[in-house]
Amino acid sequence: MQSKNISEEEHPLKGLGLKTSERRRHIYKRYWGMKGTIVMGEKSLQKRKYILETARKVFMEKGYKRVTMKDIVDACGISRGGLYLYFESTSQIFMEVLKLESQETDDVFGDSIKEDATAADILVMFLNEQKKELLRGEDTLTQATYEFYFEEEIPKKNNLLKKQFDSAVKIIEKLIEIGVENGEFYCEDCSGKARNIMYVLEGLKICAQTIGITEEAVDREIVYILKGLDGEA
Repeated sequence: MQSKNISEEEHPLKGLGLKTSERRRHIYKRYWGMKGTIVMGEKSLQKRKYILETARKVFMEKGYKRVTMKDIVDACGISRGGLYLYFESTSQIFMEVLKLESQETDDVFGDSIKEDATAADILVMFLNEQKKELLRGEDTLTQATYEFYFEEEIPKKNNLLKKQFDSAVKIIEKLIEIGVENGEFYCEDCSGKARNIMYVLEGLKICAQTIGITEEAVDREIVYILKGLDGEA
């Protein structure tokens, strides 16, 4: 069936990404301007980003539970006081690392989408990006993320993982809806199918960290997902 291209206004990623400005937390008053507005110079912003990028490598290597503030101090090559100027705990640092990771993933994925991409093109691209993440082995934050959410009591309103999951479901649901309208997909329950796809992907992530997973197994699940949208599954 013939597919039509997606206009900018109906683009499923429009308004659903994580590219929103962050309200940064601070410890010392010298970083605060009038009426509580945070004032941080370019040098401080760069140092903060350096700390987060370095800490991300530490979390990838050691997980979350075993990482201490000293580990991050040593990896960054800064003083303990220098670290506490920006962050007060490993949990705070990890939350900021997750936000940074999400923003970078959004940027890379968004930039790779061509203007004439169809809903099917974007969904396949999304699934292939998930495949890359699954096959990266230990070079991910997956283990650390699961440890973090088991260890820490995170209020529902601050649960970044849930926000990411819900956002992904909305994006996939919109993609499927557009694909159905264009004749690319067949689906009677776009919302349910979107949730099912995300639950499958989350299950694959757990398998990758526990029993291991092969490229063949990931490909098989992706093909099954796509066949389901053709009415074959």
